[in-house]
Amino acid sequence: MKSLEELTKLRDAAIQKVDLRKERKGTRIVVGMATCGIAAGARAVMAALIDEVQKRGLKDVEITQTGCIGVCRLEPLIEVYKEGEDKVTYVDLTDEKARRIVAEHIVNGSIVKEYTIGAYE
Repeated sequence: MKSLEELTKLRDAAIQKVDLRKERKGTRIVVGMATCGIAAGARAVMAALIDEVQKRGLKDVEITQTGCIGVCRLEPLIEVYKEGEDKVTYVDLTDEKARRIVAEHIVNGSIVKEYTIGAYE
């Protein structure tokens, strides 16, 4: 780099690629897949989510995984980010509960309150 202008262009390009605060479209489901989550059954939960989303042909749903979310005693857990709504954290999940979450929350927009972290506590 030979000028401040080049550095500024490089920075702006990087910010556009990695702008994590940018409003996402659709729905993002994040599965806690640290050792604690995997030991508690997170793989089966993630597989059920993927299967249910594919079976229903949902195109605007992204399923990702992350490390420890910080409440290991409540694993397996997922966080659901729907466009224009607050995050919802579901805890103590099974593959059956995950399928119900897709049907009721993701498809029909109705939070399954009894599976949320607020109901559990």
